[in-house]
Amino acid sequence: MRIGDQRRSDNFQDRGRGSGGGGGGGGGMLFAVLSRLGLRGALLAVVVLGAVYFFMPGMRAPLMGMLGLGGGEVQASGSVCETAAEACDFSRAVLGSTEDVWSRQFAEGRLPRYASAPGAYEEPTLVVFTGAVSTEGCGGASSDVGPFYCPADRRLYIDPGFYQTMETRLNAPGDFAQAYVIAHEVGHHIQNLIGATQMQVQGENQNQTSVRMELQADCLAGVWGHTAQASLAIDEADLREALAAAHAIGDDALGQSNERNFTHGSSAQRMRWFRRGFDSGDARQCDTFAVQNYGQL
Repeated sequence: MRIGDQRRSDNFQDRGRGSGGGGGGGGGMLFAVLSRLGLRGALLAVVVLGAVYFFMPGMRAPLMGMLGLGGGEVQASGSVCETAAEACDFSRAVLGSTEDVWSRQFAEGRLPRYASAPGAYEEPTLVVFTGAVSTEGCGGASSDVGPFYCPADRRLYIDPGFYQTMETRLNAPGDFAQAYVIAHEVGHHIQNLIGATQMQVQGENQNQTSVRMELQADCLAGVWGHTAQASLAIDEADLREALAAAHAIGDDALGQSNERNFTHGSSAQRMRWFRRGFDSGDARQCDTFAVQNYGQL
């Protein structure tokens, strides 16, 4: 993969190193409330919060903020890019490539259709942070959450240290593996723009809807990779890196053995849908909601 001559995006924010200030206050408030509910009431509240965390992935960041595990107002200190200049430059280059690809795709209308046709592509902003970060509408989150997209403020959030985590803990090294992560989060932004976030197959639960959303974002990341092949000199070795990353973050690879609790899809599913987008280069092939039989995803 070559990014030397790739345009760098200006839709980029360096939030600095978050101290997580204010997070503890949120947690203290929650536990003060629980203490007033009595044993039965507190247990019920814990069960409800646990259900929200596991069955509604989009609420994990704000929930962690409420619990004081990285939320609240974040006090920034220093610049992330002062010590992670290469990672920041790389992220801006990949984001710039996604802007070029999706601007054309939207202009040509080559998208799944759920509601009215979307207009011109609206570029998201990529925020880099370390430690903890506060969003506008999705609460706060710590670096432990990993990269995420907040639909309320239309920003992607990533701690550049996650790239090292991919290599050392997930065994998914390589620059195209890292690019896949950004492209996947951009995929969630595209879902927000085209109305996919409102979709649900009748009779399916929240977990199954979440799996469809994640697999579609993988497929959209693959479409970007296909379209950017020539400009970024993406080759077979790069493709193997992305597939290794998709495998590493499958629910089963991360230790979840009960398919009913899957929220992102199995390793095989994630690789298959990324490959579907990469091979076709057609976002219309990424309509996971058109697959009526969940078992055939």
